[in-house]
Amino acid sequence: MNNQDVKHSAEWSKFKDSLELSKEELAQIDLKVELMGKIIEIRKQLGLTQAEFAKRCNIKQEYLARIERSKTAPQIDTLLKILVPLGYKLDIVPL
Repeated sequence: MNNQDVKHSAEWSKFKDSLELSKEELAQIDLKVELMGKIIEIRKQLGLTQAEFAKRCNIKQEYLARIERSKTAPQIDTLLKILVPLGYKLDIVPL
């Protein structure tokens, strides 16, 4: 994690703590943030542009851009469409 990531993480944690949300709502937000970050991380590790990554996952580049900007949250079937061709899976683990 670079300094910029740490800074954003600290800012998010501070802001998140100021919200009056239930544990479930906070967990949902955290999951979305983690998923979006992981998708970006995978794409960058592979050295792919959004267009190349989207083509490999059979989704539109515009949709990937909205996912990466957290403008939309993908459905589970879309997550699988993105992750499975890249050798990843979704997993349920205890908190």
